[in-house]
Amino acid sequence: MKKQYRIKKNEEFQHVFKKGSSFANRQLVLYYVKKEEQPHFRIGLSVSKKIGNAVMRNQIKRYLRQAFLELEPRMEQNYDIVVIARKPTNQMNFQEIKKSLSHVLKKTNLLAKSVKA
Repeated sequence: MKKQYRIKKNEEFQHVFKKGSSFANRQLVLYYVKKEEQPHFRIGLSVSKKIGNAVMRNQIKRYLRQAFLELEPRMEQNYDIVVIARKPTNQMNFQEIKKSLSHVLKKTNLLAKSVKA
């Protein structure tokens, strides 16, 4: 995931929280807002200290970034997306996190059903 495709600044996170819509399942909360002027989606990740130590939190963020990278061809562009990990993610492996992320993205219509190759 390229660095310009990440949300880093607090003001940008707050904009997505205030202006955007949200959807959640047991593992992840997803906030999203449409940004017409940007050509590519951007993601922001939030993993609380309640979930685990720094090693665990960084692993979850790596899993989420990799899942976005693999789902990128099917993603809707020009959106800002913030993902908040919930407690059950510290018990999950990469495939389970990717499946959970796919679920919330499909429910919010940010992920196409399938790509014809």
